[in-house]
Amino acid sequence: MRSHLLNDTTAESYRRSVTEGIERVAAKLATTTRPFTGITVDALSPRIDEIDLDKPLLDTTAVLDELEDVYLRDAVYFHHPRYLAHLNCPVVIPAVLGEAILSAVNSSLDTWDQSAGGTLIERKLIDWTTARIGLGPVADGVFTSGGTQSNLQALLLAREEAKTDSLARLRVFASEVSHFSVKKSAKLLGLGQDAVVSIPVDHDKRMQTVALARELERCRRDGLVPMAVVATAGTTDFGSIDPLPEIAELCEQYGAWMHVDAAYGCGLLASVKYRDRIDGIECADSVTVDYHKSFFQPVSSSAVLVRDSSTLRHATYHAEYLNPRRMVQERIPNQVDKSLQTTRRFDALKLWMTLRVMGADGIGQLFDEVCDLAVEGWKLLAADPRFDVVVAPSLSTLVFRCIPAAVTDPAEIDHANLYARKALFASGDAVVAGTKVQGRHYLKFTLLNPETTAEDISAVLDLIAGHAEQYLGESLDRAS
Repeated sequence: MRSHLLNDTTAESYRRSVTEGIERVAAKLATTTRPFTGITVDALSPRIDEIDLDKPLLDTTAVLDELEDVYLRDAVYFHHPRYLAHLNCPVVIPAVLGEAILSAVNSSLDTWDQSAGGTLIERKLIDWTTARIGLGPVADGVFTSGGTQSNLQALLLAREEAKTDSLARLRVFASEVSHFSVKKSAKLLGLGQDAVVSIPVDHDKRMQTVALARELERCRRDGLVPMAVVATAGTTDFGSIDPLPEIAELCEQYGAWMHVDAAYGCGLLASVKYRDRIDGIECADSVTVDYHKSFFQPVSSSAVLVRDSSTLRHATYHAEYLNPRRMVQERIPNQVDKSLQTTRRFDALKLWMTLRVMGADGIGQLFDEVCDLAVEGWKLLAADPRFDVVVAPSLSTLVFRCIPAAVTDPAEIDHANLYARKALFASGDAVVAGTKVQGRHYLKFTLLNPETTAEDISAVLDLIAGHAEQYLGESLDRAS
């Protein structure tokens, strides 16, 4: 079995195997006509279940043939212009090349003696990002697995900086449409169930700063500690951006840590046209960015950035076998000193390759295109009597629902939209997401593919309306 180890004697076998795999994927990308085949769990599960993992096929070609049957054929392909569902972007080729390189070399970014130049590349990208944000000369950060981990680490730092012996007194303030990871992080950090104070949003789904000020004042009056305010730059459901400058002023007034969850909106850091939409982000104490959302990177590629590098000490532990304290005096850079993770992939390489090939403006132009497309989509929805659209886009998300002309019962409209989304997914013709707005079911386009056109959006809207009408027709038939 040593013939399968990647080393100097197997380099040619590695080249052949990887080339064969790449050719399979390239063929799928070139010939995929729908984002999904419509395969069901019940249809696919038996094919997986019948595979005996204790009986290897012993041949790469045979394994790739099997993989075609159980995965590649029925995968959900984010590169297709009618994949309009979640915050999944098509990826750029330089990043995929970086993925291939980092997987083969397999550096671990916890310590210098496992990564060498990889450590310095990651640090350079952290410095580049903090400079784009404007966090100042002593800013720092570290790559993470995603926005959830970044938010958790940021709130960990905020908890420690709050300097209180009573966790029950700590409060975190976030908008009612903020990411679920804020409440999850509070739980993981040992805060009480009431620790996260939900702040109402305005018509544009932005945090109401008047309400935030009221709750911060109540917190102070009740003898509680305003640990952090989480402002969102690109909410998951609406792409809305909270009023960052006003929130920054309130955080300074009440001594609260300001965290900006820009997992989605971080693409504006490279934007050629819309960078001003996140003005005020430079005031943050910490920022979450997900390059794998709006920088067109493969999962995973994320980071947490901080204004004051010294705050990262709250995540630091020294182990003699890994990163002993003496290494700090010897100026040996170990990223594990800043990270919640120990073993960690060299995900920074993907962004490095992208910037070196395309440049920041190239990334920003792609993100600007999808933001422009969202405006076109919003105009289509606003002018179409078949649909109700919730809010004009701040980034590239559209939330709407089909309103059939002959139906007035809100519950029946809910059922029609749920059916339309399910039927569309089953057909494989397009993939859209769903959410709830004021208790009612809505559909969602998350537009992250510059190849998607207004014609694609129009066609998918017609499909949704058709499925909704089909449901209502069948419902009438059942009723009669």
